[in-house]
Amino acid sequence: MTQAKTTDMTPVINLTRISGAGPKRRQRPAYIDHLPPCNSACPAGENIQAWMAHVQAGDYLSAWQTLVRDNPLPAVHGRVCYHPCEYHCNREELDSTVSIHAVERFLGDMAIESGWKLPIDAQPSGKRVLIIGAGPCGLSAAYHLTRLGHVVEIHDAGEFPGGMLHFGIPAYRLPRDILMQEIYRIQQAGVKIVQNHRIDDLLAEKTSGKFDAVLVASGAQLSRHVDIPQRDAAKVLDAVTLLKNAESAGTTLLGRRVVVYGGGNTAMDAARTARRLGSTDTLIVYRRDRAHMGAHDFESDEALAEGVKFRWMTSIREIDGTNLTVEQMQLDPDGNLQPTGKTETLKADALVLALGQTADSGFLKKIPAIQFARDDSMIINDQMMSAEPGVFGAGDLVPGQRSVTDATGQGKLAARHIHAWLNKTIYTAPVKNPGVTFSMLKLLIYSDAEAGKQQELAAVTRTDSFDEVLAGLSQHEALYEAQRCLSCGNCFNCDNCLAACPETAIRKNATGNGYQIDMNRCIGCAVCFDQCPCHALEMVAEPSSVATASL
Repeated sequence: MTQAKTTDMTPVINLTRISGAGPKRRQRPAYIDHLPPCNSACPAGENIQAWMAHVQAGDYLSAWQTLVRDNPLPAVHGRVCYHPCEYHCNREELDSTVSIHAVERFLGDMAIESGWKLPIDAQPSGKRVLIIGAGPCGLSAAYHLTRLGHVVEIHDAGEFPGGMLHFGIPAYRLPRDILMQEIYRIQQAGVKIVQNHRIDDLLAEKTSGKFDAVLVASGAQLSRHVDIPQRDAAKVLDAVTLLKNAESAGTTLLGRRVVVYGGGNTAMDAARTARRLGSTDTLIVYRRDRAHMGAHDFESDEALAEGVKFRWMTSIREIDGTNLTVEQMQLDPDGNLQPTGKTETLKADALVLALGQTADSGFLKKIPAIQFARDDSMIINDQMMSAEPGVFGAGDLVPGQRSVTDATGQGKLAARHIHAWLNKTIYTAPVKNPGVTFSMLKLLIYSDAEAGKQQELAAVTRTDSFDEVLAGLSQHEALYEAQRCLSCGNCFNCDNCLAACPETAIRKNATGNGYQIDMNRCIGCAVCFDQCPCHALEMVAEPSSVATASL
């Protein structure tokens, strides 16, 4: 934790709090682990504060081992996750959030360079699990099931593993060698992946392979379409097809003028990919304004920096050769979109539809018990199992948020439920510790320390290739960034409580980590509580007996 500058946050002794000091002490300090907001916001359930603390100490192997207990793809996630953890970081109230994703990427890349192996130490269970789909959800579930002692096999219809990581995220965001090396490490841990294997009869596949359970994590790779009247249509394709074709040595020919219809992150990727495939005039057309786009701000900012143009509040009405008839939209008093009747004609050699994806669940409809939502997503119960016993669903195939990190977290959770079902029990998630807000911290001293900046390719040269745009952190930069962490709600051995106690009731543990409180000396004055910067101490009601409290 960074400390240097005194603030005006002078500690105030609360007289009510210490009114029971001495023989009639009515409260005492107790060490407690709170749930940091970054941990709470992580869809993959990473213990971010814990692995960040290891980075602060320069113990990168322990940091990586702590990280991969929850997520086996840190080098991938450090590049493609939209880092909701950072949107909740308490440091934002001081200067700027900790760049958690960049430190995660640093650890992931270091693990690849160092050849670190995933920790697999469970005793074999004798159970076999089949997973359909080698995307982030399937890979995560396979890894966690393997760690629980089960034999896992993934069957995937694609030529390469990774699902939409491989075919839906451009290489300028996720280099393929990084992706494949992290997947290979999962295979080294014991997971078998069978490619070019499309499932037609799931139950027959389960029986022939003698699998005890199945997880369907086939994702949402079917593009949504919209009915647009077409005469002599220009080249029309969906964004998923464009991104997949770009993997084939960039052979897709789009022409100079490309219009992308949509406002999500996939639309941004499609437009930026079109620029790299030779489109010099790339335009995104979206029915609403920028404030209502599905794409994250930094995604649209990067598209703008690379020369992509935008037309807000515009809808495509008709296609006639290279002419697109578009209509201006407006919001009515209730906030609903309404056509204005004002149209104009745009020129386009190709139109890319980026209107979202739906689940590829057709093969499951041969199983009468399985039910589906309106969007063809698979309906599951609170144990993530369908109405067909032993057939589970997760990731983009089921209703919920759709992102790489959400899918990874879903895979981990599905593994827990499958493990419990195989053992004839029900998985119950542990109760979360209480959260900690910025107002609960007592940052008596701190330093102004803005987040470090990742180097990036110059915008004018990015569209010349699919080279990675964003660079990683050096070891020095990663250490600096980790040291910006405020360790919200968790002790980081700063010794403030030790130094502040007027009765010398606090002493450090022999291991050097954590402290003990001698309740025979403690008077309940709460000075230690007031001096704890990260709120790792609470004042609790005095129990009937006196003992030694420790961290």
